[in-house]
Amino acid sequence: MPSRLGRYAVRRRIGSGGFATVWLAYDEQLDSPVAVKVLADNWTEDTAVRQRFLEEGRFLRKVESPYVVSVYDAGELEDGRPYLVMSYADQGTLADRLELEGVTPAQAMEVVRQVGSGLQALHERGVLHRDVKPANVLFRTVEDSGNGTVRAMVADLGLGKALDVSSRLTMIAGTPTFVAPEQAQGEPLDPRADQYSLAAITYLLLSGRAPYAHASLSAAASPAAPAPLSTPDRPFATPVEAVVRRGLSVDRADRWPDVMSYVDALEDALGAAAAGDRSAAWLPVDPHLTQPGARPSQRPSDEPLPAPVPPRRRRTRWAIGALAGLLALAVGVGAGYWAEQRGEGEATVGDDTGTLFVTVPGDWERAVAPSGWEAPTDGGEFPALSVGTVTDWTDVSSRAQGVFLGILPGTELPARMPRHPECASAQEPVPGTFGGHPSRTVLYTDCPGGVTVERVVRLAANRLLWVQIRSASRATANNVLDDVQARGF
Repeated sequence: MPSRLGRYAVRRRIGSGGFATVWLAYDEQLDSPVAVKVLADNWTEDTAVRQRFLEEGRFLRKVESPYVVSVYDAGELEDGRPYLVMSYADQGTLADRLELEGVTPAQAMEVVRQVGSGLQALHERGVLHRDVKPANVLFRTVEDSGNGTVRAMVADLGLGKALDVSSRLTMIAGTPTFVAPEQAQGEPLDPRADQYSLAAITYLLLSGRAPYAHASLSAAASPAAPAPLSTPDRPFATPVEAVVRRGLSVDRADRWPDVMSYVDALEDALGAAAAGDRSAAWLPVDPHLTQPGARPSQRPSDEPLPAPVPPRRRRTRWAIGALAGLLALAVGVGAGYWAEQRGEGEATVGDDTGTLFVTVPGDWERAVAPSGWEAPTDGGEFPALSVGTVTDWTDVSSRAQGVFLGILPGTELPARMPRHPECASAQEPVPGTFGGHPSRTVLYTDCPGGVTVERVVRLAANRLLWVQIRSASRATANNVLDDVQARGF
């Protein structure tokens, strides 16, 4: 992790993708956290990719809207990689919020209104987003009359194009669940493609489920009619259904003339359900979502974050010679599902000592404890890192997801592994290697939240690494397991 990017002090990595990495940094001059997006070093010499990266900054800079992520600065590192300095979304993404809980019709309407306003601002300045989805809707705390409220912002124009370019045949790209059919077919685009994606988000917000579950862009190119929006549990009037279905029309000529026409029609159809004081805190500030942490100029607090740590019951088993191990988890979900989830964003998190690192789905990074732990075998302090969707993700009855990494003293892999009676079945321990080091892994299936994996690695003559993962899917667990790093051994 770099200590600085330009004049900005780096705190940690927020996420990374195929073309760039985003870091949480601190602007010491303006006393504010910022997000710094840096082009990946393997693309520095690719003129087309570099131009696309810089275009995102130029597109965003054109728009002065509270509902679009702002670009404050741009620069170039010593190695030639460009970077963009942008708004930091301290309240996570819409995907985060929907993972935790649903929203009311009034909250859904406010999200649609704010996202629609951001898209309209882009369109009026000649920019098409082309990848509107929950992971690209960010939430940020804004001080309003002394009270913190949450504002939605459109972000990530990695696929954004100027409308004069999008009017010609262009690259086929986008997220299958939310992409417009004409975009999936590679046809020339206009703002109605973004309107379609906003209608798909609306359907998700109101019904609690996405209108489609396309596994590929080819499936999105010819979608069937979605299931009815209204259900017995979530009933909506016929006009609401009609507005959303028109926004999801396969033929763009049948959609609303522009984004704000769609937003206004939706508000009228929802009627009293969408009413409320717009100045009120329509979404509560969630203190458990990603926060910037202490300022670089201050001494870090001795009080760690609330930490999801392994239950005391498991620590006792360590003391009697049972070490934990880890393996990929198993609520089998297909590769197409995982590919889509990876597209929603990732975050690489490290502990305070720079020893342990892991890359996790972006929505896991809500409760981070990087400050070490007291090893159960001898009571000494050793590096440890816990990352989860909630602070108590390791509770035996929890359906939450997370990963724990901990260093502890030991010369041999344990003969016995921890048991998980809350899980219906366990595989036999599997010997193997992890980064060239001997390891032992156990997979537990049919657990309350999906699967649990335990792994123990012998990193050195007198040091072991314990890894525990809980996940809803085996695919997710496998990817997290592969992205565990222990440095300095």
